[in-house]
Amino acid sequence: MKAVLSDIHGNLEALEAVLADIDAKGIKEIVCLGDIIGYGPDPRECLERTKAVDTLIMGNHEHATLFPETAEQFNLRARKAIDWTRIQVLHDPNEPQAIRDARKQLISDFKIKANIEGIQYVHGSPRNPIREYITPRDAQDRPKMKAIFEHTEAIYFIGHSHIPGVFSPDGFSHPSEMMDVYIMGEEKVLINVGSVGQPRDGDPRACYATFDVDTVVFRRVEYDIEKAVRKIYAIGELDNFFGDRLRKGR
Repeated sequence: MKAVLSDIHGNLEALEAVLADIDAKGIKEIVCLGDIIGYGPDPRECLERTKAVDTLIMGNHEHATLFPETAEQFNLRARKAIDWTRIQVLHDPNEPQAIRDARKQLISDFKIKANIEGIQYVHGSPRNPIREYITPRDAQDRPKMKAIFEHTEAIYFIGHSHIPGVFSPDGFSHPSEMMDVYIMGEEKVLINVGSVGQPRDGDPRACYATFDVDTVVFRRVEYDIEKAVRKIYAIGELDNFFGDRLRKGR
């Protein structure tokens, strides 16, 4: 069995709760679909906790940390947050250079995509692994979904939108519509595992998925949201909005 998680976004409280849940289930193999950093107050700590993960995928926030020019695509709040994150992760003069160099190498080694036993893992989408969003609203955009599924040669696990669920050529289903369990068949599907550190489907609990042969289970985990919010409020470079939304799961 594998645990598949995504979009931690510097939220150490959520990450610790999810890792404890994974450990309690006896799961040893973990795939992380990127955006370990960005928005949240503990990017270094989250990178440290995930560096032993079996498979690490590059998210757009890791990419923007390494390549600042790509952050121009972010909105102003997100750009300010990633600029602060970049300093914390790569340029803090209070840290030894060797530690900063090792962290940069860690992020640089993240995979753009991974194929594990015929299942594909990316952050964004099959045709743009780092940046393209696929949201539930896109399920109504037939040309977009047709083009995406033409690039989909297998089952994909994805993140990026922070909204868990399953996309098929016929539409989108949220976990609540399938009792949190999806049984895979022969059709191509895109399985979004949601977000550990910044859920946006109206449920503030941390979200991840477990995968065993052909069964995907979407899981929610309680964590200390208020502690994470207080940390964000204490950092001037991080907009309070990033804390407020944790309470609402939006």
